Amino acid sequence: MRTKKTTAILLMIGAGICLADQPNILFIMSDDHASQAVGVYNSRLAKLNPTPTIDSIANEGMVMENAFCQNAICTPSRAAIMTGQSAAVNGCITLLETLPPEKQYLSMEMKKAGYQTAVIGKWHLKARPSTFDYYKVLPAQGLYFDPIFFETGKVGTIRGKNNKKRGPDAVRMKGHSSDCIADSALEWFKTKRDPKQPFFLKLHFKAPHDMFEYAPRYESYLADVEIPEPDNMRDRKNHGSIATRGHNDELVPYIGTSIGRRNPRRNYTKSGAWSRVRDTKSGAWSRVLDQSKSDEEIFGDAYQGYLKAYLRCVKGVDDNLKRVVDYLKAEGLYDNTVIMYTGDQGMYLGEHDYQDKRWAYEESMRMPFIVRYPKSVKTGRSKAIVENIDYAPTMLDFAGVATPDYMHGQSFKRILETGVESADSKQAAYYHYWMHMAHHDNPAHIAIRTKRYKLIMFYGTGYKGQTEPTTPPGWELYDLKLDPTEDNNVYDNPEYAGEIEKLKKQLKARRAELGEDDPKFALNQVIDEFWDYDEANRAKAIEISHAMRSKKESKK
Repeated sequence: MRTKKTTAILLMIGAGICLADQPNILFIMSDDHASQAVGVYNSRLAKLNPTPTIDSIANEGMVMENAFCQNAICTPSRAAIMTGQSAAVNGCITLLETLPPEKQYLSMEMKKAGYQTAVIGKWHLKARPSTFDYYKVLPAQGLYFDPIFFETGKVGTIRGKNNKKRGPDAVRMKGHSSDCIADSALEWFKTKRDPKQPFFLKLHFKAPHDMFEYAPRYESYLADVEIPEPDNMRDRKNHGSIATRGHNDELVPYIGTSIGRRNPRRNYTKSGAWSRVRDTKSGAWSRVLDQSKSDEEIFGDAYQGYLKAYLRCVKGVDDNLKRVVDYLKAEGLYDNTVIMYTGDQGMYLGEHDYQDKRWAYEESMRMPFIVRYPKSVKTGRSKAIVENIDYAPTMLDFAGVATPDYMHGQSFKRILETGVESADSKQAAYYHYWMHMAHHDNPAHIAIRTKRYKLIMFYGTGYKGQTEPTTPPGWELYDLKLDPTEDNNVYDNPEYAGEIEKLKKQLKARRAELGEDDPKFALNQVIDEFWDYDEANRAKAIEISHAMRSKKESKK
């Protein structure tokens, strides 16, 4: 009598998929882990040796230097990875949408290919990952300490943060989330993994997501170290445009949350464990940063506190990843497993006096992406452009599965194995941040990034049917060869007029390919209106800038 599993195996053999040749696949993702905080990317932080375990994986594999997300916030990035589709098509354009089971394509395709599938850690796509054979995931953002998980086969309800009821499949673990997630992965390996099947495990750490609550054992880590500041933290130079600074810089305090006091609403001198603490008995808050200090002095204090807390969270991830790697080595699984490491997007670590992510600038659009598989992946570095919608096709390719027609992404397995780009390799990455002025005061924008240039359009309106900008629309162009840190917007430099024309054509074509130009999105009316950015557009942008300043000042 045939079982469903036997039938699936026979179908795979008939399709030419050889189980013996299928590697295990371990996809590791940390939340907000910027490439600047991964040693192998050789940033100003590399000398601190923040990620020895991740670096050891990288040194035996391929480091992708131009990996980008299409939207630098959690839900859209995770949905892009699970679907291989743009946000406009998979439906997850903000933090609010759900990825339903019928769209959890990656796990479904892996199961059809004969893999045992599991996801452990941060999920953040609302609907349960029920298409996996096993899940143990945090509700929403999850807790840093004593986290609650939803787990396959468990029955229970738990009162979580703000007394919210979690369940009916809730369990609670004691300790720090990074430790608990690694413990859960090791438990799955030891008690639930079927050694007769290749495994596909998505292992997702919550850390180092804001507000960077690290395990107490890391309190002394970097305590006596002066973290180097980025060169453009205190001097933003010619970075930005009327869209991000306002006419004659009149909106500088209101656009983009900050490290120092530039943005009075939200900055790191007034928020974070390094700026104030709460007494566990009385509940009273007390200041840690000396608020009497000058703007320049407290700026430095806030940066030091922020970076140390962030890197302590990173250290916790790296140490726990070592536990998983050590297990794989001990069990003889390490060299037969495709190991991928990434963050769900980048993160600002002081650059341009920004916090969080969301921008199309390098610090948040860029993702670390490292692949180790000694049986076929070349050791080295690649400057090939890849996007997070390409991750699912690449994993499927390693599993012996062709990229489904419904996916926008394309596999870059051949690049990983040869280190060489081909004629059909991507020449540009696309970006779209939809959540206009939400949470961190970032205007909505679209962008295209080639190896030499980045063109950004800030269209200044929301995604819920609005057709009038509330922040000034504007364009920015960065010549990444001459200006890799994006300190000089050259959009109005006539020497680049020809490049701008070509880049706009590329941007428009890419938007059509990804379904982003669909008329159902009212914001496309605004994009079309300000596309040419003639004198009338510029005059209107100035008017919008003045109106926004007046509105902000009236609320003081």
